Amino acid sequence: MKFFISVLFLFVLFSYAAAYDPLDPNGNVTIKWDIVSWTPDGYVAVVTMNNFQMYRHIMSPGWTLGWTWAKKEVIWSMVGAQTTEQGDCSKFKGNIPHCCKKTPTVVDLLPGVPYNQQFTNCCKGGVLAAWGQDPQSAVSAFQISVGLAGTSNKTVKLPKNFTLLGPGPGYTCGPAKVVPSTTFLTPDRRRKTQALMTWNVTCTYSQFLARKNPNCCVSFSSFYNETITPCPTCACGCQNKNNCVKSDSKFLKMVGLNTPRKDNAPLLQCTHHMCPVRVHWHVKLNYKEYWRVKVSITNFNYRMNYTLWSLVVQHPNLNNVTQVFSFDYKPLVPYESINDTGMFYGMKYYNDLLMEAGPLGNVQSEVLLRKDKDTFTFKQGWAFPRKVYFNGDECMLPPPDTYPFLPNSAHQHLSFTSFTFIAAMFFLYVTLW
Repeated sequence: MKFFISVLFLFVLFSYAAAYDPLDPNGNVTIKWDIVSWTPDGYVAVVTMNNFQMYRHIMSPGWTLGWTWAKKEVIWSMVGAQTTEQGDCSKFKGNIPHCCKKTPTVVDLLPGVPYNQQFTNCCKGGVLAAWGQDPQSAVSAFQISVGLAGTSNKTVKLPKNFTLLGPGPGYTCGPAKVVPSTTFLTPDRRRKTQALMTWNVTCTYSQFLARKNPNCCVSFSSFYNETITPCPTCACGCQNKNNCVKSDSKFLKMVGLNTPRKDNAPLLQCTHHMCPVRVHWHVKLNYKEYWRVKVSITNFNYRMNYTLWSLVVQHPNLNNVTQVFSFDYKPLVPYESINDTGMFYGMKYYNDLLMEAGPLGNVQSEVLLRKDKDTFTFKQGWAFPRKVYFNGDECMLPPPDTYPFLPNSAHQHLSFTSFTFIAAMFFLYVTLW
């Protein structure tokens, strides 16, 4: 019995830990339902999706939201979004509902839809920016008219089993919970109105649920050592090794090669690491009071453009960032007493799009950091990051014993050995003499 309880405890603990991100402890996607009016057989609600994650955005082809109705509800109409299937509406005469499925699946509308189909913060193709990167673009919303439902706070039943794809798996949604009603300001900002009923759903992300292998890897180099530490072999798994393409292949000249597939299957350039993305950290220069790092991000996927990409780095000297060239930078302080994490992302309309694999499939920048004389050192790999995240997923780092080392340590060892040898020869000479 004790063994069973212990196993159950570890399972529960691991389940919660899998969705916990220590660099973004409060990050989540919150879905809010606000009932704004009652109808003869149901209600009209505004559904708002807020991405409160600091550095993980929802990229194209966008979010997909699903749930299970508690009773026999139908969706009469939607503005700003649509369901992917109508379902069986054969029992209805006259007005046909927008969707009759017990488990509807909702997607955002594409940009450029007719004005009468648009709603505030809608029609972005399901793309949601990260809260720390662009708060104004981290919101999506639509309006839904629900029928065959309750017509009061006491008779409405909350939907169940919410699911969120963003765009692939990885998100786990909790149950809907009734919360205090949302208040709204009128356009002239002189009067407050209140939702008739509000409930929230919170969804959290887990990289373990999203994919079996990492999606990126990290390589290192430095000015003080000619050795380049590459990404680990098969860092992202080698299941795609038989379908990869060499960089000089004639296959790359085919028309439509860069068109994404519906299942988002990658077409990777053949590498030893087989990762879609590689981040390279190069210790470039050493000044008296500063040191300089070059950061490069390379895309090896011929079918993927990374929009609104973000790079998160954890390093103890990021509390003294002096200047960042050609990237935007924002410090992340998940814990007030520690400032060792920062987010890099592309400048709008300049390099916020990481192109597919090829000559243009990379972005790079340099970072100037002020030295802290009490902690700064090039020894034992201190100059290299502790953790690296690309688009919210943790990248695989090389083993610590492969990091570029200071030549001085080898020279000291060699000098000591030479001194020992000379001393021994001198002692032997004196003894024989």
